[in-house]
Amino acid sequence: MPYLYQDSKPRPCALPGAARPTHSSGKGYEELKQDCLRRGVLFEDSDFPACNSSLFFSENPPIPFVWKRPGDIVKDPKFILGGATRTDICQGDLGDCWLLAAIASLTLNEKTLARVVPLDQKFGPDYAGIFHFQFWQHNEWLDVVIDDRLPTFKGRLVFLHSADLNEFWSALLEKAYAKLNGSYEALKGGSTIEAMEDFTGGIGEMYDVKAAPDNFYEILEKALKRCSMVGCSIDTSSAAESEARTPFGLIKGHAYSVTGIEEVSYRGRQVRLIRIRNPWGQVEWNGPWSDNSPEWRSVSPSEQRRLSQAAQDDGEFWMKFEDFKVHFDKVEICNLTPDALEDNTAHKWEVSIHQGSWVRGATAGGCRNFLETFWTNPQIKLHLTEKDDGEDDCTFIAALMQKGRRKLKKLGAEMLTIGYSIYESPGRDGHLGKDFFRYHPSKARSKTYINLREVSNRFKLPPGDYVLIPTTFEPHQEADFCLRIFSEKKAITEDLDENVAIDLPEPLHPTPSPQETEEEKQFRALFEQISGKDMEISAEELEYVLNAVLKKTKNIKFKNLSLISCRNIISLMDTSGNGKLEFSEFKVFWEKMKKWISIFLQFDFDKSGSMSSYELRGALKAAGYQLNNYLLQLIVLRYSDEQFQIEFDDFLNCLIRLENASRVFQALSVKNKEFINLNIGE
Repeated sequence: MPYLYQDSKPRPCALPGAARPTHSSGKGYEELKQDCLRRGVLFEDSDFPACNSSLFFSENPPIPFVWKRPGDIVKDPKFILGGATRTDICQGDLGDCWLLAAIASLTLNEKTLARVVPLDQKFGPDYAGIFHFQFWQHNEWLDVVIDDRLPTFKGRLVFLHSADLNEFWSALLEKAYAKLNGSYEALKGGSTIEAMEDFTGGIGEMYDVKAAPDNFYEILEKALKRCSMVGCSIDTSSAAESEARTPFGLIKGHAYSVTGIEEVSYRGRQVRLIRIRNPWGQVEWNGPWSDNSPEWRSVSPSEQRRLSQAAQDDGEFWMKFEDFKVHFDKVEICNLTPDALEDNTAHKWEVSIHQGSWVRGATAGGCRNFLETFWTNPQIKLHLTEKDDGEDDCTFIAALMQKGRRKLKKLGAEMLTIGYSIYESPGRDGHLGKDFFRYHPSKARSKTYINLREVSNRFKLPPGDYVLIPTTFEPHQEADFCLRIFSEKKAITEDLDENVAIDLPEPLHPTPSPQETEEEKQFRALFEQISGKDMEISAEELEYVLNAVLKKTKNIKFKNLSLISCRNIISLMDTSGNGKLEFSEFKVFWEKMKKWISIFLQFDFDKSGSMSSYELRGALKAAGYQLNNYLLQLIVLRYSDEQFQIEFDDFLNCLIRLENASRVFQALSVKNKEFINLNIGE
């Protein structure tokens, strides 16, 4: 699919209050609901129908699902019963524990929950079978409406459900998220941080617990106080270990939520504890500090009440922090944007966001291993001006996200392997060229290139100017991306996409020369032979002349120029308007042609007679045209072949069209100036 360049200039964080309706009718939730109430019908969502295509895209349902509304499942359905809590989330038969762990974390922050799950919805007098939820997608909040028909088997919900069978907010939330991503099957397998970000617009960090920093407890404590969402998991060494239970009651390859972190007084000393929740709503840790462990007998009842400790098989448990580090492998933290935090939150991030695309043949240059094309990737300049409080460096998190890949699963798309590099800026504006990256090492980079939706890392760098290069690992891979910078202090970002500029020499005019060169004499003789005494040639005759000359030119492996090229040449050079080229006009064009041939040969590195489309930016700049990524990508789509090569004939056509366009632009500019002067004169 073609990915066209997206303007990557920094833009502010999107606010949930401005969530965009997504229903194909163009109507929002309230309008759709009122339509149903007025007609006396229950809403049926044609965008996500109650059929197999909404469930699975690669297989038929393993059992005969029946879609039912909550009122057909229980007598007295409730949207939320006794408040939305983490115990309302019990996993069904779908492999989306990563999503459920994120929902459990979502319930810990009332403000965040209320904007994802609008709480004014209910089963009551104005019930119309329609509900809505809001999700963040690539710096945009979307309002997703659904009907309340849910997949069941033998009268029970098949997927996510609440421990209370009368409560349906969590099942409906899962359906809305499945619709956002195309189907329920699209939710199989994922990272908790992905859903956390979609619920908050926050930015994720991932820690390897075994290699975590010494202050890891403090990092988690600060994250939970900052209302960050936190998840954790245990690695598997093979597919057979997925969801295997350890002797301590933990599940491998399973997504858990971190819901609390505290110190408790135990036998005269302080013990650090961490609270974990299994989204299954059951199956818990059975080691020290588990629900019924003897350690709790030495903790005062008041301390137990403070920690909300209760011996229930609800999937939630405490464990010693040191044991947590032994048994768990990964921790994911979702840092919230300033608008998601309470006004009294002690620390808020500064946020900058860029949107962009990798387009084959133009801006999909791959990682630094592919130097010949690496420099063509989009480039973002980062100005770090303010040091952290009491520090010499500037802290920021850089997160690179590939967009829409989960929704494209049904078309066979997989997550691409992505990452980024950060270079110290050389102090000049404009797109950095190949030689800069040949001779300058990176200052920092993402820890790894990985096929996750988002790659993020925290950095500390001295104040200064830097250039961040977001890339796929392999070149020629297309995707849209979103780059976000969260910084402790204000950081200024700008896209290094170049402004459109034209720097051409003054046009030559046909003038009689006192003495013809040997080359001109040969051309005149050829002209007379073909055109006759009027010394004018048609496009067909020009095609013959140019190809005859080029065949005799050394070091050129061009294919024949096309008739369309010759017609374009006449359109560019014909000053009399008779559709033919006079000899004096041809002489002027030939001077241009020699310059363009020289440029083409300069960028035809392997002397094959064609030029890599990734070199087009430099070739056009040498010819006097500085283009931004958008125009460059359009030109590459028009003139390059499937191997990202550009023949000389196409290069020539491109330059002719650019020169014609520049003449029109300059003419319009002159007319506009004359119009402005006329108005000023009046």
